[in-house]
This record gives sequence, structure tokens and C-alpha cells, in this order.
Amino acid sequence: MLAPGSSPEQRGRLALQLRQVSWITCWITLYAVEALPTCPFSCKCDSRSLEVDCSGLGLTAVPPDVPAATRTLLLLNNKLSALPSWAFANLSSLQRLDLSNNFLDQLPHSVFGDLTNLTELQLRNNSIRTLDRDLLRHSPMLRHLDLSINGLAQLPPGLFDGLLALRSLSLRSNRLQNLDRLTFEPLANLQLLQVGDNPWECDCNLRDFKHWMEWFSYRGGRLDQLACTLPKELRGKDMRMVPMEMFNYCSQLEDENSSAGLDIPGPPCTKASPEPAKPKPGAEPEPEPSTACPQKQRHRPASVRRAMGTVIIAGVVCGIVCIMMVVAAAYGCIYASLMAKYHRELKKRQPLMGDPEGEHEDQKQISSVA
Repeated sequence: MLAPGSSPEQRGRLALQLRQVSWITCWITLYAVEALPTCPFSCKCDSRSLEVDCSGLGLTAVPPDVPAATRTLLLLNNKLSALPSWAFANLSSLQRLDLSNNFLDQLPHSVFGDLTNLTELQLRNNSIRTLDRDLLRHSPMLRHLDLSINGLAQLPPGLFDGLLALRSLSLRSNRLQNLDRLTFEPLANLQLLQVGDNPWECDCNLRDFKHWMEWFSYRGGRLDQLACTLPKELRGKDMRMVPMEMFNYCSQLEDENSSAGLDIPGPPCTKASPEPAKPKPGAEPEPEPSTACPQKQRHRPASVRRAMGTVIIAGVVCGIVCIMMVVAAAYGCIYASLMAKYHRELKKRQPLMGDPEGEHEDQKQISSVA
């Protein structure tokens, strides 16, 4: 404050200083407001854990004003049916994303392109039918992936390439009938795999995946039940408990298919053979190539009863052979002990040297033994 007798120059200087201070204060306030993260409308934000909860709000689109520093984004229980490729742009710090219980049916291949630090992705209970092989290519730190309760009928090869950190994978309650072993081989650190409640066809297309499952269980991985739906002989049976003898016919089919590829292609066969053309008068009829379709033998997997019967018969035969070998060995031992005992008694009864009568009796005993 100025004294009562201050000059007009001093008052002007003070007013100028006050204006400068006020301008600086306004700029600082505006900068602080812009620096603070804004929370999307109707969502709940936690500044400590950097979590944005937008679940259960009936959203049809991802909020565009999600803070860039967000680490957890919850969008479950909404009405999301489609995601643009830029839905999660500039969210490179995001670690957990939950899109469960929505109506998503297709995901763009670059929708997760900026989520390089993503460790958990929840896509449970949607309507996803297909996945692009490059969908997860930019998320190498992913540890938990849930794709259960969707409409997936197959997985594209290369979908899990580069996901060396993946620990748990859920594919429950989809429409999967078979899986390719090469799709799962990159998952070297996988610990939990859930594949139950799918219409599995336990045929030749699933044989290689069965080998991978056995290797996965051998190294300590946890796997739920993979119950077969087809064929009828294996319905309800766990795929891991099906003996490998059931797939012996697969090699026969492969051999036949490889040999069939070397055959010379002939005219296409038709179910209904055309009527032969009428020959001209005075001309000999020419032989026409046969167009009848050959009946191919239908290969069926051996029944479980036959396989189990074969195992039981082989076990009984092996048991009988072992018993016969034991009996033969016991008989040989008894015979050897009796002969040794006889020779000891024979030595005790042997007369003194030079006794002709004793020698004569000894010869009689030897001849009787012979």
C-alpha cells in the first residue's frame, strides 16, 4: 500500500506491477488446469491407481477423453458393438483393459496397436467370430488373455506369435472343433489353458494338438477337460485319455492322399452317367471312357471297445508267457538241485579203491541210473 503523500508516478508503477502479477497468476492457473487429467463424463477415476471405471453405463462408444496416463480402463457391461481403429490411440501406458459383456463382433487389426504395455486383456462374453492374426502383434507384454464365451470357430495361424510372456489363456465356450498345434507352439511360458465347453471333433485334425497337450501337461501346464463331441464312440471322453491307437488310420489316410496326388487326372465322374450316343448306320461303335464315380472306402476310427479288448488280450498273453517262463526256471532249479544231491550220495557210497565187488556194484548202479 502507498502512503497518503505518494506521488502519481509511484502509484502508476504499483498498478503496473499488480497487473503483471495478475497475468502471471492467470497463466499458472490455466497451465495447472490443463496439466491435470480430466475424467470422462459419468466415469469414476482414481488418481492414485490411475484407473478409469466406465463400466455399466450403457456406452455405445469408447469415451474420447480418457487420460493418457491411464493404466486400467474398465469398459465392461456396456453396449459396445464396434470399435474404431483409433479407439485406444495414445494410451501407451495402459496395462489392463476389460471389454467383457459387450456386443463386439469384429475387432480391427490395429485397434490395440498403441497398447505396447498391455498385460491383461478381457474380451469375455462378446460375439467375436473371427480374429485377425496381427491383432496382438503390438502387445508383447500380454500375460492374461480371456476370449471365452464368444463365437470363435477357428484361430488364425500366427495369432500368438511374439506373446512369450502369456501365462493364462481362456478359450472356453466357443465353437472350436479343432486347433492347430503350430498356433500354440510360440507360447513357451503358458501355464493355464482353458478349452472346455467346445464341440471338439476328435479326429485326425486334432491329433497333432493332442501331442502338444501331452507335452504341455508334461512340463507342468494346467489344462481343463477337452471332452470329445464326435465321433459317437468317443463322445464325452477326455481327449487326453484317448489311446493313440485310435489315430492309426490317420497315417493310412495320409498315405492314400499322397498316392492319389500322383495319379493321372481323368475325366470328371458323374453320379448319373449320360446316355450313350447312337452310332451311325454302317459305323462301328467306339468305346467311351467310363465316367462312373468309384466308391471310396470310408475310414472310421477303431472303436474304444476293440482298442480296450486288444490291450486286455495282449496283457493276458504276456502274463501267460511270464508264468511259463517262471515255471520253466523253477523246474530247471529243482532238477539241478536233485542231480547235485544224487551225486553227493553217490560219492558217499563209493567203495574203496581196488574192491572188485564194489566196482561191480557201482557199475550196476550207474547202468540202472542210465
